[in-house]
Amino acid sequence: MSADGAKPAFPAMSIERAHALLAQPGTMFEIGEAEVRGVTMKVWKNAPPTLREVFAVSALFGPRDFLVFEDERATNNAFRAAAAKFAHQLIADGVKPGDRVALIMRNLPEWPVAFWGAVLSGAIVTPLNAWWTGAELEYGLKDSGSSIAVMDIERYERTREHLDACPELRKIYVSRAPEEIADPRVARLEGVVGSTNDWGSLPAASPPEIAAAPDDDVAIFYTSGTTGHPKGAIISHRNIISNMLNSASAQARAFLRRGEAPPAPDPTAPQKASLISVPFFHATGCFAVMIPFMMGGNKLVMQRKWDPDTALPLIEKERITHVGGVPTIAWQILEHPKVADYDLSSLESVAYGGAPAAPELVKRIKERFPASVPAQGWGMTETSATAVSNVGEDYERKPASTGVPAATGEAKIMSLDGADLPRGEVGELWYKGPIVVRGYWKKPEATAETFVDGWVKTGDLAKMDDEGFIYIVDRAKDMLIRGGENIYCVEVENALYEHAAVMDAAVIGKPHHTLGEEPLAVVHLKPGASATGEELRHHVAQKLAAFKVPVEVVFWPTTLPRNANGKIVKKDLKKQIEQPQF
Repeated sequence: MSADGAKPAFPAMSIERAHALLAQPGTMFEIGEAEVRGVTMKVWKNAPPTLREVFAVSALFGPRDFLVFEDERATNNAFRAAAAKFAHQLIADGVKPGDRVALIMRNLPEWPVAFWGAVLSGAIVTPLNAWWTGAELEYGLKDSGSSIAVMDIERYERTREHLDACPELRKIYVSRAPEEIADPRVARLEGVVGSTNDWGSLPAASPPEIAAAPDDDVAIFYTSGTTGHPKGAIISHRNIISNMLNSASAQARAFLRRGEAPPAPDPTAPQKASLISVPFFHATGCFAVMIPFMMGGNKLVMQRKWDPDTALPLIEKERITHVGGVPTIAWQILEHPKVADYDLSSLESVAYGGAPAAPELVKRIKERFPASVPAQGWGMTETSATAVSNVGEDYERKPASTGVPAATGEAKIMSLDGADLPRGEVGELWYKGPIVVRGYWKKPEATAETFVDGWVKTGDLAKMDDEGFIYIVDRAKDMLIRGGENIYCVEVENALYEHAAVMDAAVIGKPHHTLGEEPLAVVHLKPGASATGEELRHHVAQKLAAFKVPVEVVFWPTTLPRNANGKIVKKDLKKQIEQPQF
């Protein structure tokens, strides 16, 4: 504020000046330099070295609620006791540092217990997409070489027929099974830690003493692959912790940009609470929500699945301060017919990423929740979640931009032949920083193609303005994003081609108001063959997860349009489909 009480003009300082102030020596956001896997880069000098230290910090908030799910509640102390006990159990099961422990579960209180139990045992925790089919989960188990798996009962039933094809898998913990399972490899997770409401009676226990270093592998998160097979991004302690500090520094930067001093961390401040609807098995749900909320002594309120009808009363009852994940969630809250019937005044932040967000969304958020801070970001599994953030007034000022990197991050726009492009020109976005993973599990060729001297070639086409704000223009990869879920078109096309009647197939994005886009299939049938759209959708559903199934099938009377190289020209296809006759 100025002497007369008026707010300073926005922005009060440049991005560079804000980063310099935040990075002063002795501060939480002090910048250092380190060699990470042979590459020199900027790092957060005072960051906790490993997730073990992050877990230790949560002890400061022991009596506070941490996990809430329907009528189940667990405090930080209860959760910590369950996680430590499971870590000791994994070691008793023979888990050694570097072994993979798969985690296949929808959002349940035991998901963080299994995640942290695996981390504290020294294992490489490997969450798999709970929406995958049995065959897709079999691939993930075999590709990762997981020796232990932790599943909920639904995922166990889905994978039951595939488990014998996973020779390295020697033990399976199943949660919420209504009865004992007659398989010598299977044990009930509750037999180790009990049910959620019982964790409070577990004796306090210290985690196993397992040595760890910042750049040790700690997790494998799978991302969809352009060849039809997902790739496991290998994630380190430094990757995850740097991501948390990136996000915290973006919030602090927003204060400086508006001419205010960022508030100092206060462990006695009122508890924050997040309504977590995005999956923990995605980098956003795990690294941007679950881990920082635990470290900060905050509360996670889970839904069985995202449902705006139950979300609104939950926000009121649990005094939720943070909602979001993907733009879909924000839109459905804003447009709910009963949004005005509930007290949603506790909301402080509505943030999202992972899918295209219409520029008018930020305006709608500020109209409905004027006290909240809207934010969006860009990232990918290969950047351990959010790499670029646009927060508060910056987002309101530039709603089409995904924002700027944190002080430890670098971004550049590259031409297809590898030359740096000037501001304003469109090219491929490359990103460098301590959040970039070291590569893909057991895929050296894909690693070499994607990671270059510490930079990740994102596959996104983007441009950068004079202030360094990044605008995603298109995706160079043949991919669409449906409500935050990546769908690589070739994977769906391959499934369509396996149908006997299909001659030609292309999958393109169909705009959707809340999901961003949905998969639409364009199909040309073989001469004399016949098939209905519903038949083809059912065919794909037998092979791929439900979110990848085309919502519509358009039958094309001729061979699909191609360029001189024989590649289907999807831009032309989309233009023709948008014409009135379609």
